[in-house]
Amino acid sequence: MTLKYGGGNPVLAATLFGWGRQTVEVGRAERRTGIICLGAHAAFSGRHRWEDTHPEVAAALRRLAEAHAQQAPTFRTTWAYTRLTAKAAWAAWRAQGYREDQLPSPATMAEVLNRMGFRLRKVVKAQPQKKIAATEAICAHIEKKTTTP
Repeated sequence: MTLKYGGGNPVLAATLFGWGRQTVEVGRAERRTGIICLGAHAAFSGRHRWEDTHPEVAAALRRLAEAHAQQAPTFRTTWAYTRLTAKAAWAAWRAQGYREDQLPSPATMAEVLNRMGFRLRKVVKAQPQKKIAATEAICAHIEKKTTTP
């Protein structure tokens, strides 16, 4: 852009596009040498995920959640539904002897469980089948046999 619209002048490109002169110089150097300059901003900025900073505790959370989990009833997704709430998991960890500085807040723990693939849902119980005439006849016959001496 600097070469096309600014004639290669970094001061003109800085005023025309609102860029800093150093940024324009870096772009010109990249174009001249063919080497792309990468900044370390993305690698060293931002907060890392809790499960990345505490992998052993995250593995313990996964084991705890898997003990309370069941597969989605439709089998269409890979999500596992769990009855374990974040507060219950936090209390279970405290009972196991983990320190509070190792444990996230319950809200963060809920996000971690979601990232691990666990969703808080009620466990689906088996649905009774509809009454079928043939089944009713069989049940009536068995009941008649068991009640008469």
